[in-house]
Amino acid sequence: MIFEPDEADRRRRKETEQIRAGLVPRIAAFVGSDGERVTSLPDLSFSLLRKPTPPASYLYEPCISMIIQGRKRVRLGGTTYVYDESRFLLTAVNLPTTTEVLEASPKVPYLSLLLRLDLQAARQMIADVDTRGSNGPADGPAMATGPATVELFDAIERLVDLLGNPKDVPHLGALIQREIIYRILTSCAGARFRETVLLGTQSQRTAKAIAWLRENFTQPLRVGDLAEMAGMGVSTLYHHFRAMTSMSPLQYQKHLRLHEARRILLAENVDAVTAAVRVGYESASQFNREYRRMFGAPPIRDVAPLRTSGAARGTH
Repeated sequence: MIFEPDEADRRRRKETEQIRAGLVPRIAAFVGSDGERVTSLPDLSFSLLRKPTPPASYLYEPCISMIIQGRKRVRLGGTTYVYDESRFLLTAVNLPTTTEVLEASPKVPYLSLLLRLDLQAARQMIADVDTRGSNGPADGPAMATGPATVELFDAIERLVDLLGNPKDVPHLGALIQREIIYRILTSCAGARFRETVLLGTQSQRTAKAIAWLRENFTQPLRVGDLAEMAGMGVSTLYHHFRAMTSMSPLQYQKHLRLHEARRILLAENVDAVTAAVRVGYESASQFNREYRRMFGAPPIRDVAPLRTSGAARGTH
């Protein structure tokens, strides 16, 4: 049978909706109560929420996040991403964000999955398959959205199927994850992902600087030293760093510090001065000033309603 383009599109959308409809009860039953749950595939986790959430901190690692049901907003620096079941969210490096679930209810809960990406497997895939013709800019943010196609959802469904067959996980898990990486690399977000993970590119050198800063954000930062470590000039690093993260290196460090401070305040019930010192601030007044500028209220006033509501952190 030959389908006209519009009929073929309708057929593919219907197939995608059928896969999603089948995943909803299975993932909901697996997670149970509200929150996140890691699966027997250590790189795969699910999230379920029965009501919208206020803006909360979330640090994305290199991963793909897909919404099975619902809608959310992710803020990265001055850039905002709003997506739902029709698109995936790709993150190529560690990025501090603010996430907000926009659509969720007891009858129709928000459901999502997050799969951390094996960058070494991605490099091998790039070496094995010519993905240079993939659409999309090669120089841009390290976070992007792409279409959640029926092929991608089909691979995700087979990955979820493995959870019911533990003996198959060691043999098939990596194969299906490689297929998912292939789907990403050949999508409109593929060129950006390719440049970020491919060794020797300016994007990969910038990713190296981002990774170092992620692990050492409490330490004083000299951008010249960071550029030298990445093997780049200061102006070149600054340009690529801002393109990938929507922030300068110093702004990125500040975001990491403030997001971590907020997590500490929520999780450990400490005072603002203690949180400030632990994330690297020498001045409590500067910490309070920058915290208020980012989150809209002083530290204790900001976290008080979140402690009450239990919304201690963002979600994927």
